[in-house]
Amino acid sequence: MTTAATPDTARQVDPAEHRYAEELAFLAAYDGGPRPPGWRLTPRAVVTFITGSDGRELELAKEDRRDGLPHKLAVPAKFVGERALVERCVVTLAGERGLLLVGEPGTAKSMLSELLAAAVCGSSELTVQGTAGTTEDQLRYGWNYALLLAHGPSKEALVPSPILTAMRTGAVARVEEITRCLPEVQDALVSLLSDRRIAVPELAGTDGATVPAAPGFTLIASANLRDRGVSEMSAALKRRFNFETVGPIADLAQETALVARQARAALTRVKAPFEVDEAVLEALVTAFRDLREGRSTEGWDVPKPSTVMSTAEAVAVATSLGLAAAYFPGDRDVLSLLPGHLLGVVRKDDPADGAKLLGYWDGAVRRRAEDGARLWRRLWELRDELDN
Repeated sequence: MTTAATPDTARQVDPAEHRYAEELAFLAAYDGGPRPPGWRLTPRAVVTFITGSDGRELELAKEDRRDGLPHKLAVPAKFVGERALVERCVVTLAGERGLLLVGEPGTAKSMLSELLAAAVCGSSELTVQGTAGTTEDQLRYGWNYALLLAHGPSKEALVPSPILTAMRTGAVARVEEITRCLPEVQDALVSLLSDRRIAVPELAGTDGATVPAAPGFTLIASANLRDRGVSEMSAALKRRFNFETVGPIADLAQETALVARQARAALTRVKAPFEVDEAVLEALVTAFRDLREGRSTEGWDVPKPSTVMSTAEAVAVATSLGLAAAYFPGDRDVLSLLPGHLLGVVRKDDPADGAKLLGYWDGAVRRRAEDGARLWRRLWELRDELDN
């Protein structure tokens, strides 16, 4: 069997510093104000990069114009949330203090940390993914055992972790899902964030015995509120971080626009058209918000499933609807696929929660249908899809 050749550079998703390279270069030239040590952009420009320029076109001064850069650029928002939250995050990093982003799953904590790292130091890839199998070596350093056995401990045999690399270069390191790491692994960060250096006992007596943090080094960690009980952080480690809670998107229109944008981008990557009606997307996001809050937009009580009805899940469902419309055109009405996808999401944590989705259909969906909303009447007619 043969497969189509793929360019070595092809990637499903580019890191933020590559995806938004032009914007980052433009903002670096646009705002020449004071910058903390090691920062590529000013704190104000970092906030603009993440929250956008409110539709305004920023214009480079004549003396700041460079070949390859536009003279004017409107910076789109990449994170939908409070600007004040982003400003607090930036101030924390400017003070070289650890930043911990907490919130429900799917609230864009990882995306926010990636954007912050890309804007501050130009790299978001110095990342450790926290799991129950994460070891202390992954947070500090390991060894090239071939060199270690051949020549003994040496600077050449030492394999730096992403955090150690960030310390050496004055960059931002990231630890995803920190509460999934075992407590003894988490504790490796306590002295690191306090002393701003890593000791290498195996190299005692040499100039590599201690690796100090270069100016600009800091660390962003994330933790899901639902996972706090996995490996609770010690009080000592908590004191090394400023906590910021990333909540769900408050506005229906903003969340719908984000879901549409992300789903459209996913289909663009596979070169497929996105042909899901805006009204269907709004109904999808409305259902997610109702089930997430346990209350409809009209104020009616709604059965609340145990699974998190996050924006990220809504994007996944919208993408699936778009793919179905692109690859199976005319087979079924896209709206008729929505109940089945919702059922799949609701059942993720507890299969019995399918009954709660039925309760939502018999309550909020039925009442909206009775009020004459055509799309909700169609959804009410699809109730039998939930009995599968």
